[in-house]
Formats: sequence, C-alpha cells, structure tokens
Amino acid sequence: MLSSKLLTLVLVVQPSRVLLGMKKRGFGAGKWNGFGGKVQPGEGIEDAARRELEEESGLTVDTLEKIGNIKFEFVGETQLLDVHIFRADAFNGEPTESEEMRPQWFDHDKIPFSQMWADDILWFPLMFQKKKFLGYFKFQGHDVILSHTLEEVQDL
Repeated sequence: MLSSKLLTLVLVVQPSRVLLGMKKRGFGAGKWNGFGGKVQPGEGIEDAARRELEEESGLTVDTLEKIGNIKFEFVGETQLLDVHIFRADAFNGEPTESEEMRPQWFDHDKIPFSQMWADDILWFPLMFQKKKFLGYFKFQGHDVILSHTLEEVQDL
C-alpha cells in the first residue's frame, strides 16, 4: 500500500512565455520545473502553493487557478506523489534566484522538455489552453514513464 505525499506545483504563464526554474538541489535536481513543494501540516494546498512560489522565485500572486491534479508512482518507492497544479497569469515582483531554484522565462515554442520531467510534454498543452486535467504517471527511475493516464475534466 502506498502512502500519499501532498505537493503543489505553480506555473507562471504569460501570453507567449512560461517561467520555469532550474532545480538546484533535492528531488528533481538538474531539471527545469514549475515552482512548488510539500504542503505543511495544517496548511491549505493553495496557501502552500503561494508560499513555495514566493520562497523559490520571489514572486507573489493575487490569483491562482487550479488546473490539474497528477499522481506519480515511482517503482520501488513507498510514497505516491499527489501533485496539485496551479496556473498564475499575473504576478507581483521580479523572478529571483533562490537556494533551490534558478528562474528563467521560456517562449512557448522553446520549452526545454528534454531537460524536464517526461510527463510535462504531455500535460503542458492542456495547461496552456487553460483546460483542467487529472493524471496518473508510473515512472521507472526519474526518466522513464511505464504507464500513464491523462484526461481533461470540467471540474477539479
């Protein structure tokens, strides 16, 4: 039986570009990703998303739109990662490097998918279209997807 770990992910999106961060340490180090992390005990999921975004990028947001929920299983691991994905179309501040992340803007047609989690290329198109989705990805290691489901939904 897998236990579940509650996590957040925030994508800051502009009309022609998206802000990603190069993960400098810990889980996913060396990959470009959105901003997020663990939900602390007693903390709401959206509050955690806002906190992690500010800690990792220096940005604050007035509005977060929940667009997805993906569960990740890693073969041999005992925890299922339950990731709640948010999109922010407006933000306050300037992206600033933190101990954990180095932010950089990428044009939509120049996203470095080869240096990202393998699932991102599958759900980013839905995120850019502001469509909501649910997914499940089973990974072997950190680079190989063994199986997955991804479906567009009306509500989360």
